[in-house]
Amino acid sequence: MDLAPDSTRSQSGIPPAQDTLHTRRTFLESAGFAVATLGVGSGLAGCGSSSSSRSTTSAGSSPKRGGTLTIGLTGGSSSDSLTPFYPLFSTDVTRISQLYESLTSFTPEAGIQLVLAEELSPNHDATEWTIRLKDGITFHNGKDLTAADVVYTLRTNMNPKVLSGGANLLGPVDVAGIKQVDRLTLKVPYHTSFAVFPQVFPGPYFGIIPVGWRSKDKPIGTGPFKYESFTPGQSSTFVRNPNYWQSGLPYLDHLVVNDYHDETSQLNALSAGEVNAISLLSAASIGTAQAAGQVVVSDGGGWTPFTMRVDTGPFKDVRVRQAMRYAIDRQQMLSLLFRGHGTLGNDLFAIWDPAYDHSLPQRPYDPEKARSLLKQAGQSGFSAQLITADIAQGTLAAAQLLAEQVGAAGIRVSLNQVTSTDLYGPNYLKWYFAQDFWAYNPYMIAVEGVTLPTSPANETHFDNPRYNDLFRQALSVVADTSRVPIIHEMQQIDYDEGGLIIPYFPPVIDAYAHNVDGFHTSKAGTTFGNNDLMHIWLT
Repeated sequence: MDLAPDSTRSQSGIPPAQDTLHTRRTFLESAGFAVATLGVGSGLAGCGSSSSSRSTTSAGSSPKRGGTLTIGLTGGSSSDSLTPFYPLFSTDVTRISQLYESLTSFTPEAGIQLVLAEELSPNHDATEWTIRLKDGITFHNGKDLTAADVVYTLRTNMNPKVLSGGANLLGPVDVAGIKQVDRLTLKVPYHTSFAVFPQVFPGPYFGIIPVGWRSKDKPIGTGPFKYESFTPGQSSTFVRNPNYWQSGLPYLDHLVVNDYHDETSQLNALSAGEVNAISLLSAASIGTAQAAGQVVVSDGGGWTPFTMRVDTGPFKDVRVRQAMRYAIDRQQMLSLLFRGHGTLGNDLFAIWDPAYDHSLPQRPYDPEKARSLLKQAGQSGFSAQLITADIAQGTLAAAQLLAEQVGAAGIRVSLNQVTSTDLYGPNYLKWYFAQDFWAYNPYMIAVEGVTLPTSPANETHFDNPRYNDLFRQALSVVADTSRVPIIHEMQQIDYDEGGLIIPYFPPVIDAYAHNVDGFHTSKAGTTFGNNDLMHIWLT
């Protein structure tokens, strides 16, 4: 595929709906991975490297160099890829994270920290951003990292022929106006204010590539490991980058990623010593995994909402939507699905965002209030069909629980289980009542993707003029603290009028053999502490 840059793009930065459906479907039908992984903040400078904010949860032995770490993951296929622009599966994301790096990344607490960038600075109204890169960083082929490489990467992401999952995240960028200033500096102009620019880059899509890179079969990045071999759907091997810019890292000499068909195969491989680490486990596997090694449970920020269309049918009445929210027992869902692990939801996404409004009252399980709201709306005995699919851990069981719980409020919900391909097929964005999965999305750009009339994945068809105006206001506010009151007003609207039911935030469960150390949790909700394998060592 030709990955040459192309500046032909709409000013909104949002691709046609067909492209959006392609991206959403291919990412989620097999991987349970989502399109937006962003953070909240303004300019960033001097935040340190990607290791600056680590919080270790392992035994704490002294790091040792050498050895081979073999990890086992599920979800791969013959379509596995090493290309940063459109990873299809969770296995792809783990591999890509070892080969490529971006301008920023997530901290273990789901904050934003600088990686390849030394500084990201906006002008007075955030219509232009200046990027200054760290000096002395080289690609795997020995080429120095320069501003020209970042220009090339950004333009490639915005090339409509590439179908990058990151294209939506860059917002109303002026692609043609992106320019190199000097060897380590570039400027990125915007058609309108875009104060959340630094939070675009922690996801897998913006791994920086060298100018002229076109072949998806020859990965060249700045990451801690270099490509050695790759067989899609089976295995891949990476070797330590001896010229890695973070001194002393990685500790391992080799990294092997093996694909497994299911969770049982993963657990058997860990027990037999065939692998040193596995991830994406269910809560039911914790006991088995503990018998074979060490289990690490992260309070992830991913969310699996129930989506209600607000533009048609009974859900058009906010009282019916609120009745559904009161008719579910969130604590029971969390306890039964994840054995108490995870975090209770309150129908708002972005749980770890510093601007998340924790002062909003936790919505209780109140079937009598739900009955009363339905009676007021003239919808006593309300019934609906829920479209469900096995798209993420617990989604099918959550659908079954919801159908049982809402019965106490006189609501009848029937289930229609479809394949993930069908869920994200032509009827995606048309379902009246359905489910979805998103990885951690700090608030502002999650809104851009999900709850605006221009959002490429507005499943609820939510369109609130005040909410839309507040979003535009927030994008023009450079200071983080000044943006919080605006976000809180938006979240009040989400809470009072939105079409999303978010009952919980599921945990991420990893397991490591007894001879593995250096691991940690990650609230971003991805495998292996946000795929931080460069800090792992073998004892």
